[in-house]
Amino acid sequence: MIEAQTHTTELTFDVEKTRKDFPILNQQVRGKPLVYLDNAATSQKPQVVIDSLVRYYTEFNSNVHRGVHLLSEQATEAYENSRLKTQRFINAKRSEEIIFTRGTTDGINLIAQSFGRANVHEGDEIIISGMEHHSNIVPWQMLCAEKKATLRVIPIDDKGEIILDDFEKLFNNKTRLLALTHVSNALGTINPIKQVIETAHKYNVPVSIDGAQAVPHLRVDVQELDCDFYVFSSHKMFGPTGIGILYGKKSLLEVMPPYQGGGDMIKSVTFEKTIYNELPYKFEAGTPNIADTVAFGATIDYLNTLDYEAIHNYEQELLEYATGRLSTIDGLTIIGTAREKTGVISFTLDGIHPHDIGTILDTEGIAIRTGHHCAQPVMQRFNVPATARASFAFYNTKDEADVLVNAINKVKEMFS
Repeated sequence: MIEAQTHTTELTFDVEKTRKDFPILNQQVRGKPLVYLDNAATSQKPQVVIDSLVRYYTEFNSNVHRGVHLLSEQATEAYENSRLKTQRFINAKRSEEIIFTRGTTDGINLIAQSFGRANVHEGDEIIISGMEHHSNIVPWQMLCAEKKATLRVIPIDDKGEIILDDFEKLFNNKTRLLALTHVSNALGTINPIKQVIETAHKYNVPVSIDGAQAVPHLRVDVQELDCDFYVFSSHKMFGPTGIGILYGKKSLLEVMPPYQGGGDMIKSVTFEKTIYNELPYKFEAGTPNIADTVAFGATIDYLNTLDYEAIHNYEQELLEYATGRLSTIDGLTIIGTAREKTGVISFTLDGIHPHDIGTILDTEGIAIRTGHHCAQPVMQRFNVPATARASFAFYNTKDEADVLVNAINKVKEMFS
């Protein structure tokens, strides 16, 4: 874990100033100031992103790629500018390597149904880890069932880290893909992605990375990582819902068959034959989510105004502070204590169901997530039915961590 640099972050990152960018934070919930600690589920949106949505609908709402009139040209320009901004944001080599999807889940399914169905055959194997979100388990299970292939799982230890010694032993000449999360949504673990990609490539195995929980906290450079696919969602990184990104190396995307058929993904159609469009449009059938894609471009513009190093240091400082405070509560057990973590703290409280914790915290104006977090195998690994999860973003504060701790102590008093 990177050491917090308090003197630096206080000078370079002003959390109170940043909070003013997010109008939803300035409200009360059940008579208490909102403490929003459910960022791993979805993050809040800055005013500039909200304004971008309104501007699209009030100034140039039109379909893209199909019109010669001014509104269509403006919509198309804004839509494609978002693709260029995304390319630069994750340092993809080419803009056509950026595919717009509905979200991370949609992107993973695209890879499974296109790359997977074309390259995985009977007797082949796909490797995932024991900390995956259901979105990075079920599509591969479905593919394996269809193809009579085998899903192999990297085990995780008691800290919530993948066991690297066991990881490499899973590779053989039947391995066709490694699909791994960058950051665990249930544990906060940051996986050593670059190292595992290098290992997979040593065996000529392509790698798909679920980056939904990573992009809001870490600078991602897909060329430096050398991943073959990388997927993430706008709504977890302070952008609108309903829009996601699939990055894929051009050499792979070019030979992959389309995932869906329809308008805009074709060059020509006759009853005898259809000729598919070029990248990236081959994978973007039908009218896209134009408004949210345009607003996603505004999200990237906003994030580019921030100092990621300062944010990372601040978030690590906040995580360490909150972890320290929560660790003082008798009967509270933190699930997931990896050395490298982002701002996720999953915990249980002796004798109290997580759903009861979440319900009572809501009366204090605190929003957390409770349940299995779409990661039931993780819950089974740690022998718990569910956890309470507080997840932090750069607009959260130490004062909010204190409010959380005080509220949990109230929960304990109610059940004592």
